[in-house]
Amino acid sequence: MKKVRIIIDTAADLREGLKEKFTVMCMKISFGETEYTAGVDITNREFYEKLIESDVLPITSQIKPFDYKEAFDEAEKAGEAVVVITISSKMSGTYQSALIAKEESDAEVYVVDSLNVSIGYGILAEYALMLAEEGKSASEIAEILERVRDKVKIVALLGTLEYLKKGGRISPAIAFAGELLSMKPVVTVKDGEVATLGKARGSRQGNNLLIREIDKAGGVDFDMPLLLGYTGLSDTLMKKYIEDSAVLWENSKKRLDYVTIGSIVGTHAGPDAVAVAFFAKN
Repeated sequence: MKKVRIIIDTAADLREGLKEKFTVMCMKISFGETEYTAGVDITNREFYEKLIESDVLPITSQIKPFDYKEAFDEAEKAGEAVVVITISSKMSGTYQSALIAKEESDAEVYVVDSLNVSIGYGILAEYALMLAEEGKSASEIAEILERVRDKVKIVALLGTLEYLKKGGRISPAIAFAGELLSMKPVVTVKDGEVATLGKARGSRQGNNLLIREIDKAGGVDFDMPLLLGYTGLSDTLMKKYIEDSAVLWENSKKRLDYVTIGSIVGTHAGPDAVAVAFFAKN
């Protein structure tokens, strides 16, 4: 059986120390005329500093088929089979690029649409790594991922409506009214797309809404990967959320890890968001 190479992209946010175990395809992000390679020549901190200073949203670009084909051909030369996991196909054309490259390469390639993003995408990729380490073949890993991906839940409390307004997702009037009332949207990823679960007045009410949504999903499967994340320059809100929702994590035997959410999602979420990604128990 061939060794398995797992390929992901920079829209996946991973726990510390895991990135080196994947082949990571890097998306580009542009502030005006200046283009950066996400995760390579701009750090998360530098990105958020620029985002806060900028009047307009940066632009992100999908990975091209040519880049995937190069990675597939390299795996073929190494005698490896490939499992590609991509950002949700409803958020980017990256999934389509991987399919095009698969048709043009002689490598054994399986392409899986994560139907998710950020830490939700990241924990699905982490599970794929666990399956590979158990000795599963590339075809088995792809089949299992497609079966369990609907169990991956991500719930996020956004700190501001400003970046949804800049991206044209909500009107300036709604954003102004929301900021005036300290309204914070709670969002999830449903069927591969971002969906609003509700709005909370203030962080405490927002944290309570996050807890309720996790309960509604049937609770957390602590035998599977779990990850929290935050946007911006400080993890203060993240620490407060963990403290306020301590009852959720009391059954976890693992260390509760959190990461900075990268530029691909941070562009639209803005700073001061907190999120949790988990596999639902039911």
